[in-house]
Amino acid sequence: MTNNTFHISLSPVTLENADDQQRTILEKAKKANGMIPNMYKNMVNLPGLQNTYDTGYHQFRKDSGFTPGEQEVVLLTISIANSCEYCTAAHSYLAENVSKTPKDVIEAIRRGDKIEDDKFRALHEFTKIMNESRGNPTPEQAKKFLDAGYSEKQILAIILAQAVKTISNYSNHIFHTEIDEAFAGSKLENA
Repeated sequence: MTNNTFHISLSPVTLENADDQQRTILEKAKKANGMIPNMYKNMVNLPGLQNTYDTGYHQFRKDSGFTPGEQEVVLLTISIANSCEYCTAAHSYLAENVSKTPKDVIEAIRRGDKIEDDKFRALHEFTKIMNESRGNPTPEQAKKFLDAGYSEKQILAIILAQAVKTISNYSNHIFHTEIDEAFAGSKLENA
């Protein structure tokens, strides 16, 4: 992210300066994460934005049909494609430490290298196609994804992930969100 992009003037919301609706959202985030991520402190300026993100994110995790490792491939792929330093660091951390995505898969995505595992590669490539084509893959591209063992319902799950990542990635862009200390070790070196 360059420094000559718009930087919104809204301040992060904390438990100390939150209104009742914001406080409820932030307390829920703290309970779920053991901390209040900087991204949440920014997005909660508009509670509907934060609530929409939370609902979509949790539904993606619950209903996507992807394994936790596959979920991180989707979320990390989109975050990198959207140039979101914050979400790239967060999902790199989550992929390795929570979802147990194979390290070589994480590093290949972060470096833009070929993923050796056929199924992870098909997921990563189709997620990129969905993002780059704005949801207009060719029949051949969709067939390749489906032939890798995925379902049409999982195409819808990728669309849900794109919606969620649009909310968080774009919010992080305009807030120039500082990467939380917990994720700082997963920041891209060239970012």
